[in-house]
Amino acid sequence: MEDLNDKNFEEFIKKHKIAIIDFYADWCGPCQMMKPVFHEIAEKFKGKAGFERINVDNCEIAQKLGVMSIPCFIIFKNGKEVDRIVGGMHKTDFENKLKQKLE
Repeated sequence: MEDLNDKNFEEFIKKHKIAIIDFYADWCGPCQMMKPVFHEIAEKFKGKAGFERINVDNCEIAQKLGVMSIPCFIIFKNGKEVDRIVGGMHKTDFENKLKQKLE
């Protein structure tokens, strides 16, 4: 999993019917806590959605999308935002929230 940036973000969310983007920062404790959880979930739901990360310190897209708190997981369907999950949480809770969107 490579980080997206301002140049390849649009292409990624349009390429996948469902795309889940993790907006994070290296200095953010909850973001670092969610990193392995996000990777596990991405592996589990491989083929059902595209999973990628964006470092909010290295791009402008987070500001354009109004990301105010991190970690922030934005779910896109057919290139359009359909939901956001904000903050760190237990893996089971995160997985259950995503399952609702992937079905």
